[in-house]
Amino acid sequence: MKAWFLPLLGIASFSLLGGDEQAFTLKSPSFQDGGALPAKYAMKKITGGENVSPALSWNNAPAGTKSFALTCVDVHPVARNWVHWMVTGIPASGSSLGEGASGAEMPKASVELKNSFGFAGWGGPQPPPGSGKHKYVFTIYALSVETVQLGQAPVPEEKFIDALNGKVLAKAAISGTFERK
Repeated sequence: MKAWFLPLLGIASFSLLGGDEQAFTLKSPSFQDGGALPAKYAMKKITGGENVSPALSWNNAPAGTKSFALTCVDVHPVARNWVHWMVTGIPASGSSLGEGASGAEMPKASVELKNSFGFAGWGGPQPPPGSGKHKYVFTIYALSVETVQLGQAPVPEEKFIDALNGKVLAKAAISGTFERK
């Protein structure tokens, strides 16, 4: 099945390898897929949150996975794919990130890249008031390489995806929403 066709069928996770293996999945005990992100995950300054990264876990990575990469992007039209979190080099032995891991308890060898706010690590939701519900898409990528080098500058999502080209064995995604009235 063509990958571009999967969203039309409501399939959020898939393997590029095919076969009968179980689907690569991403979950969070911090929020329900498609549900609201609790305020504590939002930025401190404006929204009153705690800017704590949510807990995430993944399973059924395909054979040959050498590392994982992670993104969280606000896909609301006002946000224009604002990057809230990008991580590379998560070891293949990993299967989760605990709540508050960003900047504190990330796996060895992982690298938190600069987000659209301009600092490395998790930058929680901070949508403009009155802009409606923003959708934050968390995506985990199972990679055929141990890491992807992207430098220290903030990386637009397109550049990140280009760097992963030809290295993705599977990916899985979940989303949460956040709104400021």
